[in-house]
Parts: sequence; structure tokens; C-alpha cells
Amino acid sequence: MSLASRIGVSFEDGINRRSVDYLRRKGWRPRTIGLSGYGSVDKLHVMCRVIMADPEATPESDPWVSVPADGTSSAPRPARYPTLGDQATEFIQKTATEARRGWRQFFTAQVGFLPVTVRVGDKVVHTTTDRGGYVDVMIPDHNLAPGWHRVSIEARAAEPVHTDALVVAPSTKVGVVSDIDDTIMVTMLPRALLAAWNSFVRHTNTRKPVPGMADLLNEVLDSHPDAPIFYLSTGAWNVVPTLKRFMLRHNLPVGPMLMTDWGPTPTGLFRSGREHKRVQLRNLMITFPDIRWLLVGDDGQHDPMIYDDIAREHPESVWAIAIRQLTRREQVLAHGSVDPVQTPSLGRSAQTEHGVPTVSGPDGHALMQVLPQILQSDGRPDTPSD
Repeated sequence: MSLASRIGVSFEDGINRRSVDYLRRKGWRPRTIGLSGYGSVDKLHVMCRVIMADPEATPESDPWVSVPADGTSSAPRPARYPTLGDQATEFIQKTATEARRGWRQFFTAQVGFLPVTVRVGDKVVHTTTDRGGYVDVMIPDHNLAPGWHRVSIEARAAEPVHTDALVVAPSTKVGVVSDIDDTIMVTMLPRALLAAWNSFVRHTNTRKPVPGMADLLNEVLDSHPDAPIFYLSTGAWNVVPTLKRFMLRHNLPVGPMLMTDWGPTPTGLFRSGREHKRVQLRNLMITFPDIRWLLVGDDGQHDPMIYDDIAREHPESVWAIAIRQLTRREQVLAHGSVDPVQTPSLGRSAQTEHGVPTVSGPDGHALMQVLPQILQSDGRPDTPSD
């Protein structure tokens, strides 16, 4: 670990330790936030985070998926949307009336090195949170059928919680990975000043969807109902509750989110967003070797190069690449130039070298005009790769 990293980690840990002690004296207690897990019929990836919370505050309802109380899936495939019953209606209304400022979701005191018990079916796993308060554990031989399931998480001194986890069927051949910022949601990140305004000042219920992206994703899943969808972002885990509300309001299909944790690491003061995306994509391809992926992103940052690099490494695992083109104004706000940051060269790309279909358009409506045609032709999952 570099000197700068050691200083950064020590500084962050010191502030957090004092914050936890202060909040504990005020009567606050650990609270577990479940994060959507995923896996195959062989092993399940379970994630959560433990933070300090006011025991008098009512936890927000989270109707992310519709799973019966007995913890079994109501269908052999993922639920597209949660059932919009009383819980979901209350969830949306609370968001509209609360209009809370975005900065609140970033100021949390995480509880590190806390004992945690995870229960999946008849499997029980004992672990601890890491220094950031996270649990990220792989559970083999869980004996769960394909579909959405409930996972029980018990952290010391915290109320037990249930989170959802998606088990993907072995027969599934198609999957979707979608970026979030400027792909499904207009944020124009990460230019520093604008990022701070969008993330810390603007109300979290003022986010705008990219036109047509919900329709695009739903059309793909209509053709392949068993296809899982993952949302891959360099955004912080702290914003997951806000993103869930956003997706619920704007009719976006549900799926596990693959976020990151801001702050110092053993290799630097800041995490690499590009490396985070590459690692997560490779993990998905290892976990689901028989699935071919539709990769959806935008050209405001590095998605075109990241997706193309992955497709050149694993052409048999990429079904197609769809890139949303930002306007000139959005490009300037995103990184200070009117041109995309980086795009694959015409002579050296996954499309040229391996025939991986790559399309682009200004929004979901434009992509819908060309993408379904591609997915019904050379990009079909039963077509042998070059």
C-alpha cells in the first residue's frame, strides 16, 4: 500500500470510528441494508451493508421484487416489476413528498468488522463486515430453484432483515448489463462541480430518465423473459435506495446493481471506475458462462472502450453492444469536450474482428429501431461466434 493510500485509509477509518462512537452514545444502533444478490443454481452472491441508524426512524419500505413471505419465488423466472400494492404505493408517495436532498445519502457511519450471519435456505454462513461495513459473501450449494428468493441477514445488535437474491436458471442464454448514469438516467456526470450539484444538492426525486430506455430494455426482456438484467455503475452503493425508487417510478425492469465504494484503496486514494466495470463484467461471464450479454452504455465516458475491450476478450459472451450518444451539451457537461472521450477505432474493434454487433443512437427510441433487428440476426445466442 502506498503512503498516500495508508494516510487516506487511516484518515477515513478515524473519522468513521469517531462517528460510530458518537452516534452510539446518542442511542443509535447498527442497521443492515440489504443489497440485491445474484447467482447460479450452484452458488449465490449475497451482499449487504451495516450502518449506524436512529432506532426511532422508520426504515423505508423496499418493494423491489415480489417474493412471497415463505421466501420462495412466485415464478420460475425473475419478476419484471414488484407488485404495486400498498407497500409500493406508499414507497412512491414517500419519495414524492419527502424531496430529500441527495447529500444525505452519502453521509453515513458504517460499522466495520461486525459479526454477521447469512441464512440462505438451509445454509447458514457466519462472516463479518469489512472496514466499509460491507458483506460480500459467496454461498455454494444453496439448493434454491431459479427465480427471486429472500435471504435473511442478521448483524450483531441490529434487527434481522431480508433482502432479495436472483438465481438464474441454467437454461438462460441471454442477459443484459446496463450502465446507469446518462444511460437510463440523465445525470451528466462526473464533471466535478456538476457531479457535486447532482449528487449532493439536487433533490433525489428530480432525476430524469433518458427517453425510451425503459421501453428498449423491456422490449428486449419481452423477447427473452428469463433474461436477467444487471445495472453496472461507478456510482456509490449509498445511492442504491434512491436508484430503486427512480426505477420503480419510471417503469424500468428490476435487477441486481453492481456499484462501488468511494474512498481510498490499497492502490490509491480513489477507486478506478473503469477497472470496476471490467472486473464486474468478467465476474458475470465467469458466473454465467453460457449467457451472452447485451451491453448497454453511453459515450459520455469510457463505456464504448470498456465494452469493446471485453467483447474482444470474450466475443463468445457478448451478444451485442448498444451505446447511447450524448448531445454536444451533455458531452461538455460530462467531461468538458464536445466529442466523446474515447471510442474504438474502426480497424480494431469487436465488431470488425469478431462480428459483435455494435449500434448507437441518441436515446432508447433510436436504439429500438436497430437493436431488435440485430438481436434477431447475427447476434442470436444460438449463432456460433466467429
